[in-house]
Amino acid sequence: MSGVYRDTALVRDRIPQAAGGPQAALQTRVPITVVEPEGVGRGGIVVLHESREFAVPLLELMGSLAGDGWIVVAPHLFHREPDPGSADAVFGQDLFDDFDAAFDWLTGRGVFPDCVGVLGFDTAGTAAFLVATNRPIGAAISVAAPGIAAPLSEDAPALVHAAPLLQAPWLGLYGADDAAIPADLVDELRDAAAAAAVATLVVTCAGQLHRADQPRFDTAEPADAVTRIFDWFDSHLR
Repeated sequence: MSGVYRDTALVRDRIPQAAGGPQAALQTRVPITVVEPEGVGRGGIVVLHESREFAVPLLELMGSLAGDGWIVVAPHLFHREPDPGSADAVFGQDLFDDFDAAFDWLTGRGVFPDCVGVLGFDTAGTAAFLVATNRPIGAAISVAAPGIAAPLSEDAPALVHAAPLLQAPWLGLYGADDAAIPADLVDELRDAAAAAAVATLVVTCAGQLHRADQPRFDTAEPADAVTRIFDWFDSHLR
């Protein structure tokens, strides 16, 4: 990895719901972890993650993306929650605020908006999908994203319902042996995503496919999943 460091990204201003109300003291900055390539980056990737810690395998993946020329930025999605056990996913306006802050951080450093991608695993893969339905960015990738037919929360609509609204080319990676996400649901998502006005691809890999912050991709062909991630960004972030 050429350079790994912490920074903060400014949250876009928005009007509080009521003076002195629960939204009055809005967070103004989002902590971020940045991995930069050697030389000038050819684009940026926002990595969403569902853990409060940056495990070594996740940092290694971020470093590999940086080695391919991308500036990688991971917003700390749980910065609003001081209690480590108080949240297990971030959706809704908080998600969009944090993504927008990371997006603005990248564009403020010369990255073109259509050269910004987003990547997420498990529930953060669902978050990456929802970002792609609300933001016309360059590309999006979700790995083993749940919530296909049933919403994960009131702020996270079912993916099959949101899929036609995709505004960014989207790749979905799923494991054929993932008991938590049956093949028929993956097929439903594939059909729903085909109705979007952008390029979409849903790929089922052999074995199981889980988060990058696990020790490895639990699949018979881990290199295939990783290669598809790199190829998707290479193809669409231009």
